[in-house]
Amino acid sequence: MNYLTQTRSNNPTYTTFTDAILDPNADLGGLYTFANITSFQDFSWLKEANYTQICRKVFSQLGIIESLATTGHSHIESALQSYESFRHPQIAPLIQIARNLYCLELYHGPTFAFKDMALQPFSHLLDSLAKEQKQKYLILSATSGDTGPATLHGFANSTNIRAICIYPSGGTSEVQRLQMTTHTAPNLKVFGIHGNFDTAQSALKSLLNKQSFRERLSRKGYALSAANSVNIGRIAFQIVYYFVIAREMFKQGIKKFDVIVPSGNFGNALAGFFARELGVPITKLCIACNPNDILSEFFNTGVYDLRNKTLVTSFSPAMDILKSSNIERLLFAYFGAEKTKQYMESLDTERIFSLTKEELAQLQTVFEARSFSDTACLEGINQAFKEHYMLDPHTSNAYLFAKLRTNTLPTQEAQVILSTAYFAKFAKATFKALKGGDSKRMDALDDLHTLQEIQQEIRTNINPNFALESEILSLFGKKEIHTSIYQVADLEEEILHFCV
Repeated sequence: MNYLTQTRSNNPTYTTFTDAILDPNADLGGLYTFANITSFQDFSWLKEANYTQICRKVFSQLGIIESLATTGHSHIESALQSYESFRHPQIAPLIQIARNLYCLELYHGPTFAFKDMALQPFSHLLDSLAKEQKQKYLILSATSGDTGPATLHGFANSTNIRAICIYPSGGTSEVQRLQMTTHTAPNLKVFGIHGNFDTAQSALKSLLNKQSFRERLSRKGYALSAANSVNIGRIAFQIVYYFVIAREMFKQGIKKFDVIVPSGNFGNALAGFFARELGVPITKLCIACNPNDILSEFFNTGVYDLRNKTLVTSFSPAMDILKSSNIERLLFAYFGAEKTKQYMESLDTERIFSLTKEELAQLQTVFEARSFSDTACLEGINQAFKEHYMLDPHTSNAYLFAKLRTNTLPTQEAQVILSTAYFAKFAKATFKALKGGDSKRMDALDDLHTLQEIQQEIRTNINPNFALESEILSLFGKKEIHTSIYQVADLEEEILHFCV
């Protein structure tokens, strides 16, 4: 079995995938991660495999199926059934949008964002395990906009799980907020907080690591887990769609390609790195950042420096992050536990760490990074529209990166951008990009209707399936249930009060 290891422990106690997703709290404040990944030597199976077949094959290679050995088949099958709720029959279609430029659309799940790709099967898997163990769980999540809706949708009405989402008040689009605050399932609770996403994520990690909180939960009959990408289960399901890219490229005779990932917390890109370790022929993983340029600075200089950084609210709010938790797993993969512990402790105490020149050179053999301003982001949306494709502002950053690289790449070099969200979730930015000026109010319903008229212009071109889905439009007629805004210091007691 391919056991998981821990990022900060030189003498770690190895654990199974099952144990790690049920309790992601690793030693010394670290994270669980994959160890000793064995690459596929033969990809002949991939060309005819559908999405769920790819998932089974990848999970078998990673030892995940074996980890669920007692009733592994039923648990995995329960998880994979969640893809039946996706709107596109291919789950994640690959669309060609220009010469040698492709877009993997990851937003066809129930909440219109790439987080569904992992969180829908992940929530079904956790629910299945909780039922088998006859154990109640509290699932924590912190969101910059898309993790929350996907988590809440996945766990809604579970009898064994209560799910909590913490989000920064004012830090999401209106559609994202409504996707969370209008939920009526009794096992869900949404906490808006004063602060930003880094504040929310820090609060989540603090609760996960707080033994007294765990003990008080245990007395109420609950075990504790998390739905954020601190949970390796999230990353595992995200690895799968990189194999979809490879499948479609192989069909066209393309043997290698670059991937451009809009990135904030680095989980999406980390999944691509693991896919590459499994043999997917990714030449470069390109990290597209917004004005919060911490990752582009890191991959270009080797310095991760939070000392003079202030989080900027941008048109791509799901990327408004400064402390990218999954960088820790990348450090471990390259430099081992001792260096990872040293660097992460330095980040915690001094708010900075610096790679050596040799270490940076190792990363740069695989990674490129660049950041883009909000002004550029809007220009990207407008440029793509002129080429008959609609982008959300997060994907626009990846699109801009791909366009900049086009002039320096070999003629036949293929690039794939990951499209992480449906444009209608970010009507303010899209409206501003396509119509100029500011919309009447943030993501208002009338702006969505204006976008509906705009997108009709391209319905018959590259992608005829764009439409403002009724699920998004209907949000504006629903009552908001979760309206209170909390201080972080009050979260623990409020959460315990919810767990009855």
